[in-house]
Amino acid sequence: MTSRADLPAALYTAEQCRALDRTAIEQFGVPGFRLMQRAGHAAFVELQSRWPHVKRLTIACGAGNNGGDGLIIAGLARQQGLEVQVLVVQDDYAARLQGEALAAWQWAEAVGIELERWQPEQELTGEVLVDALLGTGLNGPVRGDCAKLIRQFNRSPRPVMAVDIPSGLCSDTGQVLGIAVKAERTVTFIGLKQGLMTHEGVDHCGELLFDALMVPEEVYEEVPMSAFRTDRDDLAKLLPPRKRSSHKGLFGHVMIIGGDYGMGGAALMAAEAAARSGAGLVSLATRPEHVAAALTRAPEVMAAGVNSGQDVQPLLQKPDVLVVGPGLGQSAWADQLLQQALNTGLPLVLDADALNLLRTRLGSHAGKHDWVLTPHPGEAARLLGCQTEDVQADRFAAVRELQAMLGGTVVLKGAGSLTFDGDMVHLCSAGNPGMACGGMGDVLSGIIGALRAQRLSTVDAARAGVFAHANAADLCAAEQGERGLLATDLVARVRRVLNGIG
Repeated sequence: MTSRADLPAALYTAEQCRALDRTAIEQFGVPGFRLMQRAGHAAFVELQSRWPHVKRLTIACGAGNNGGDGLIIAGLARQQGLEVQVLVVQDDYAARLQGEALAAWQWAEAVGIELERWQPEQELTGEVLVDALLGTGLNGPVRGDCAKLIRQFNRSPRPVMAVDIPSGLCSDTGQVLGIAVKAERTVTFIGLKQGLMTHEGVDHCGELLFDALMVPEEVYEEVPMSAFRTDRDDLAKLLPPRKRSSHKGLFGHVMIIGGDYGMGGAALMAAEAAARSGAGLVSLATRPEHVAAALTRAPEVMAAGVNSGQDVQPLLQKPDVLVVGPGLGQSAWADQLLQQALNTGLPLVLDADALNLLRTRLGSHAGKHDWVLTPHPGEAARLLGCQTEDVQADRFAAVRELQAMLGGTVVLKGAGSLTFDGDMVHLCSAGNPGMACGGMGDVLSGIIGALRAQRLSTVDAARAGVFAHANAADLCAAEQGERGLLATDLVARVRRVLNGIG
């Protein structure tokens, strides 16, 4: 059993998880009921580990295999001397059961488990509530008694453990389908469901644990994954120790372009983050009024004041990577600077207002391969011509659509940030709510620009930068809490993360 800090890298859709099940059963001869028994046992062990003194359980069971897992838990609990209340929402529940779920009921009944038809004012007698109601097969809004029972679970002050996935949560997108169980702990099996790691999934699964149920490793070679979770091991591989003979010319020159009136701090945060992320040289093209503050804050950054696109053009001969957008605004000045950057042919990181301005230039610049675009859901919606809610409803589909339209590498920011270059979706499960504050995106763009300047590929710079940024925020939160976290707090911690000492 692995916790969130040690989860597998491979992520799967619900259909891919079903394919893993079928492959284990049909090609490798693992009986389906044995997998169900292992799942129930694994969940029960984790329940006892988290709540060792519990004497009474309430288990909500559906009529599918998720309910079968719940019935196994019920039987095991009864054998351990616990009082067990098993709630179902169908009058003919036992008659609906088939296959492994039916076998689970026959076993549970033999050890003394009885079913109780849930009623609207039903008393929940358990000290811990177990959700084994709907599983991953849900494809529409939760309705009827299922919705009412979930609502009662959520109103209860008692802790909830979800089996495989919180009922009502879409395992592919992380979207709540009407209503979903809010669990304190979720134990998931065989394949790590991608929806648990992004959007509303992170609010509903609580502490996430995984058990492969002793499925042979060869099973995973037969079924392709949907996405890949970036972790510390990836960072170590992408950023090996530097040679003792290194010099600044080996680590690239990043230029930050931005900082219109009233927004000079955004560009400076990006520049400082780039410097702390290992770029050999960092320069800044901003409004002349901001140069003195930049030199005071970060004397390592070569700051130049520019009043127009013509002013910035001579400065674009030396950088290796351009980061355009932090504090850029959408004025004529901003548009001129973006146009000059696009004309260079240099690797680009485009963020914030650079993305908003880019909408008017998609015809001539879409499909550029050597750029990283870092929209938040609102910016993504504007680029796609839809609503923010549409982007959030299926973040995986949105990042794929953005990349198909724009080319290069796209980072869709948010809980469970996604990076996609047309090949594999990379998900970042690090990060915390303290990051919901101004300037975080500016720091991220500087980090990605610095990593790109250090010769990482576009996608590797993006996914490593997203992880380092989020992990630095987690270090800050561990030290002083989430509330009140500032974007500038991350800069020193990013250095630690990128050096493998965070």
